[in-house]
Amino acid sequence: LCWQHASTPVVHTQYGKVQGKYTSLKGFNKPVQVFLGVPFAKAPLGPLRFTPPQPPEPWDYVKITTTYPPMCTQDPVGGQLFSDLFTNQNEKVSLKMSEDCLYLNIYSPADLTKKMKLPVMVWIHGGGLLTGAASTYDGLALSTLENVVVVTIQYRLGIFGFYSTGDEHAKGNWGYLDQVSALHWIQKNIASFGGDPGLVTIFGESAGGGCVSALIVSPLTKNLFHRAISQSGVVLMESLFTSNIKPITEKITTLTGCKITTSASMVHCIRQKTEEEILNTTLKMVGDVRKIAFIPAVLDGVFFPKNPKELLAKKQFNHIPYIVGINNNEFSWLLPTVRKISQNLIPLITEEYLGITNDTVKKKYLFMEMMGDFFIGISAVMVAQFHMASGSPTYMYEFQHRSSFWGNMKPENVKADHGDDIFPVLGAPFLKEGASEEEKQLSRTMMKYWANFARNGDPNGEDLLKWPAYDQNKQHLEFDINITIGKELKDKKLEFWSKTQSQKMISSAVLHSSFHSLASNSLLLTLLTFMIS
Repeated sequence: LCWQHASTPVVHTQYGKVQGKYTSLKGFNKPVQVFLGVPFAKAPLGPLRFTPPQPPEPWDYVKITTTYPPMCTQDPVGGQLFSDLFTNQNEKVSLKMSEDCLYLNIYSPADLTKKMKLPVMVWIHGGGLLTGAASTYDGLALSTLENVVVVTIQYRLGIFGFYSTGDEHAKGNWGYLDQVSALHWIQKNIASFGGDPGLVTIFGESAGGGCVSALIVSPLTKNLFHRAISQSGVVLMESLFTSNIKPITEKITTLTGCKITTSASMVHCIRQKTEEEILNTTLKMVGDVRKIAFIPAVLDGVFFPKNPKELLAKKQFNHIPYIVGINNNEFSWLLPTVRKISQNLIPLITEEYLGITNDTVKKKYLFMEMMGDFFIGISAVMVAQFHMASGSPTYMYEFQHRSSFWGNMKPENVKADHGDDIFPVLGAPFLKEGASEEEKQLSRTMMKYWANFARNGDPNGEDLLKWPAYDQNKQHLEFDINITIGKELKDKKLEFWSKTQSQKMISSAVLHSSFHSLASNSLLLTLLTFMIS
């Protein structure tokens, strides 16, 4: 580590020097070096749009890295709202936006000796591969309280990140390749920031958890990380991957004003469009329920040599320790996506979940459970079981605590909503005002489990309830103010969904093509009234 002078940390990277700043967590006398907006790849502009990321251009001066980088191009209003809702910081982070966005932020404890290398925890943000930013999530609390190096990374989103023609002209998965590029940068440079490149944990929530799960099955990531944590998202979530990209490619091409001709000419045409024109295309697609709601990853033969489910079933993935978790009310703010359920499946699943009670309040809760299972829960358990079957150390959890940060914004029957796990894991009770002492304790405990796992590949440690591995006994941890051990998380529901899938009741095409109007299905409307009445 190289210090310019006491007030500012300066570090040599492979590409040039960066100057950060010192800060400390309120109430703790432990300085942390923070570097914001460190480039890990060349700006993917012009001819580099829809191509794999390239290494950054070296610089021969001291680059000031003390302000947040722009978030990758996305709906600016939706992106800011998403950030405001899920930031673990007290102040809302005002985010600019740019196609030039391949940057990362680093939080590293400052009281280091050259010999001491710390575990590295790399956070991958969520947002459906359409929205999100690294800077929404402050690594200060986790770095301070657990003595780890925290890195938050960005990756291209939406059309910029996942446009594909399904052939060599635009293979797609650019956003995933950006993540691989960031992990390569970390391998080569993180030691200069006090991190151990041999002890890297990737973790993320929602689509970020899906990215973690995708990185595990990709052959491109061998030896780039050593443990992984997927929070409320895995690669098997239907909306994050498609085997049939053609209708999406054609829709994007048409909406940008390009003609559907050869792959080469379509890519050439879209490359000529301005950033704003492409963003407007995304907004047109996402803003209409009858059009495509996601721009998913594809089978490109590079990042994904085969379908992710096939790679998991054949045990062709990185065999590393893995934590997979879900929240117990994943669905409440994902309500609009209800349209994605295949129409002929609805009577069957409503009978399975809602046929057991006439209690309206109970029905509300069961409806949310049903939808959470469909979108997140079942695929998470499936992925955990694939990992367990391979002999890799696997741990599962269910997060159950209703965060006080939401106040009265949500109905009383909503407990741990999608995204609520972010707050304790990233130490929000130590950064944001309004947390109870019990929430601070829960946050400390979860950060300890996560950091122990980063250090040792096992979350257990002193003064913690023993977290049993997910094995034939299928035990998991249940996180609330009081932490308990549970068993057979979603097992019976997995059996039910597997059976319905084998009957070909679920049509994944529903996710990518013409959605039926909600109004056309009276049963769904009846169910929705349970949620809002």
